[in-house]
Amino acid sequence: MSERLQPGDTAPAFTLPDADGNEVSLADHLGRKVIVYFYPAALTPGCTKQACDFTDNLEVLATAGYDVIGVSPDKPEKLAKFREAEHLKVTLVGDPDKEVLAAYGAFGEKKLYGKTVTGVIRSTVIVDEEGKVERALYNVKATGHVAKIIKDLGI
Repeated sequence: MSERLQPGDTAPAFTLPDADGNEVSLADHLGRKVIVYFYPAALTPGCTKQACDFTDNLEVLATAGYDVIGVSPDKPEKLAKFREAEHLKVTLVGDPDKEVLAAYGAFGEKKLYGKTVTGVIRSTVIVDEEGKVERALYNVKATGHVAKIIKDLGI
């Protein structure tokens, strides 16, 4: 089981391919706050709801100084299909090796329909302008999560 991040920790650096195969690095966002959210799979109902919620609130978050990056174990081709099918505006990156997911504590054992399985733990990590963890939220719900973040951050 990977270690969960705590406020004050340095957010693990990453460079991952986006839906177009371009590299996206956390370092590219220094000086801005970043909401990095981890989801199990593109083109599934819960993950679609969450990605659409982030897209619908992207302008509000950007105006408040937040960039948003969604991370899943999907390959760029699937992310591109997901983006086109749902008209997503949020940056989606793929982590097929699950190294970044593990570094953020977003991959490990979880309960699914009463069984213990290993997989992506739906999580959100808010990183401050200096690359430090401001908040780390684990086992979040897909529905209503974005509204809760906006409320909790006072946006």
